[in-house]
Amino acid sequence: MEQKKILIITYYWPPAGGPGVQRWLKFAKYLPESGWSPVIYTPENPSYPLLDESLLKDVPQNIEIVKTKIWEPYQLAEKLNKSNKKFKAGQFDVGKNQSWKSRLSIWVRGNFFIPDARVFWVKPSIKFLEQYLKENKIDVVVTSGPPHSLHMIGLGLKKKFPALKWIADFRDPWTEISYYKHLKLTKSSDNKHRQFESAVFKTADITLATSYTDAENFRKAGANAVCITNGFDESDASSSPIETANGPNSESFTLSYIGVLEQLRNPENLWKILDELVKENKDFADHFTLKFAGRVDDKILQSIESSSLKNHILNLGYISHDKAVEEMANSNLLLITNFPNESSKGIIPGKIFEYLATGKQIISFGPDEADVSRILDETVAGKHFSYEDSKAVKDFILEKYELWKKGDLLENTQNIEQFSRRNLTKKLAEILG
Repeated sequence: MEQKKILIITYYWPPAGGPGVQRWLKFAKYLPESGWSPVIYTPENPSYPLLDESLLKDVPQNIEIVKTKIWEPYQLAEKLNKSNKKFKAGQFDVGKNQSWKSRLSIWVRGNFFIPDARVFWVKPSIKFLEQYLKENKIDVVVTSGPPHSLHMIGLGLKKKFPALKWIADFRDPWTEISYYKHLKLTKSSDNKHRQFESAVFKTADITLATSYTDAENFRKAGANAVCITNGFDESDASSSPIETANGPNSESFTLSYIGVLEQLRNPENLWKILDELVKENKDFADHFTLKFAGRVDDKILQSIESSSLKNHILNLGYISHDKAVEEMANSNLLLITNFPNESSKGIIPGKIFEYLATGKQIISFGPDEADVSRILDETVAGKHFSYEDSKAVKDFILEKYELWKKGDLLENTQNIEQFSRRNLTKKLAEILG
């Protein structure tokens, strides 16, 4: 039986690193099992904030990849201010850490490049893909954002081909993302963002959300929204050598943060609690390691290194995805953080699913009643705290430490099969029709 074809329009594709690339890379990997042949449309010369060659192994053999050139203004921005490199990953300085150059750069980014700095790829892509769709039979088109400029490509194609089935995949919200309010938008620019977002919601045949709350919010805004979360790939876990770090014979009790950590998701209360623990509890101090694997904001590291935690830090820097999975397994507690405001309770950081696959206990920070909390409860995988919690956080860490000393820190997560990439792709295939 001939497979149907799905055109996936994505900015991130290997060798891009970070979480943004993995969602549709994994869908593309497993879609052929459900009768779908993916075609990838991606930039020829993108400006990726992170690279990870290890992800190339997941690119299906003989997959069709179509590329066109893109122009991005990031080189100009980086000349104005070196910290603008963080813009490419949706990060920037906030509060007292903002220089006048940072403030100017953020204002320019928010008001001149709508919806984002990849906007210059929209019109050339619509023109190119209009011809491509006339010459090639495509059953479904998917746009994946951020960058949300890619949804503008989908919107343009839908206008030219009204019968075309278009799925707009929102890996993160658009105007409801926490950093949106930090973009220093004029009223006119804010209106443009919201008008574009509304047009995408109301025009796309299906809007995919990565969290339960986001799907609900998108539906309220007029979208035909469905939630398909991110997940973990069993083959990633099985291909990584796993060492147990839970027994009393392991040298240290390790709390690890794997991934990118920016200022807006900095759990300052946790660093304070850990600082107190190493000062108050010599036994804890003798065994404790705080491990970072990924890109951590320099100002966060400087703050931690100025405390009693300085001699307890193991900073591995950015590592490949394969190595990151190993480091998760070689930990005792895994840290996940979210933006603190209530509007972010629907954000489910993708790394939580790979954390779940390790069976390790998870400590999470974010707003109350967050979707992450729901997942941790369903899987018995750890606990979610607000950024104001102190005593409960301290008690939780000490409880896990005491269990670790006895060799009783068990790996007993439950109900995680629903989050496997293969099962999630089957769910996607049902939606594709």
